Amino acid sequence: MLLDVILDTLLDGLKMAPILYLAYLLMEVLEHHAGEKMENAIAKVGKAGPLLGSALGIIPQCGFSGAIAGFYASGIATLGTLIAVFMSTSDEMLPLMISEGAHAGVLLKLLLCKFAAGLIFGYLVDFIFKGHTEIRIEEICEQDHCDCESHNVWLSAAIHCLKVMGVILIVTFLLNLAFELGGADFFSRLLPDVPVLSEVLAALVGLIPSCSASVLLTELYLNDVIHAGALIAGLSANAGVGLVVLFRQHRHFFGNIKITGLLYVLSVAAGLLLGLFF
Repeated sequence: MLLDVILDTLLDGLKMAPILYLAYLLMEVLEHHAGEKMENAIAKVGKAGPLLGSALGIIPQCGFSGAIAGFYASGIATLGTLIAVFMSTSDEMLPLMISEGAHAGVLLKLLLCKFAAGLIFGYLVDFIFKGHTEIRIEEICEQDHCDCESHNVWLSAAIHCLKVMGVILIVTFLLNLAFELGGADFFSRLLPDVPVLSEVLAALVGLIPSCSASVLLTELYLNDVIHAGALIAGLSANAGVGLVVLFRQHRHFFGNIKITGLLYVLSVAAGLLLGLFF
């Protein structure tokens, strides 16, 4: 049984690897040639920040949520823009679903829901918590953590793909083993497919600042353990490295806790509201 699980996991990985590599190669090209322009645009659009942030956030680009967290810490991006990017960030969901052959209609609806969540709640947050701080562009260079300008895009894509594939293989192996041992019941109890409760629990999982959270949530959805509303709630709360950068650069600990709580509440609301469209 264990050998079968290992073989199934490796076969799944071999099927995913080429598509994942091409997806990350495209992301690296975008990040190297358009990433700085995308980030600088956020600082110049003013009230259109949540709109642009929501649109750019759905592109699974490495470190973009972290860059926006730095912008917010430096007084460039509004809180609404920060929330918009955090909620729309798709992280590993898009390339993972593409690699596993998810239906194009489902992918489109998920991306539209992520965009809508960032747009609606981003503007709502800016409306409630009004106020802009002075823009200080010169501070951004000191907060740049991508450290990828000197990398070859082919090599960077390969490294990124290998790292994500490692997470995917571990998660896939554990899920395959769990399902082989009757783990569907376990995951159903851990994240029960019950309205409201599943959104609440999935959003908690999403707050884990790691791609593994989005991988786990996406795999659970693809295996019919959680429904779309729970997936949206979890992915909306999962801002990649954004929260890590926020806590590191924005030196207001309790303020960061409040932002995290706000992200969590809005993510649950997004899952409950937008999950109705599936």
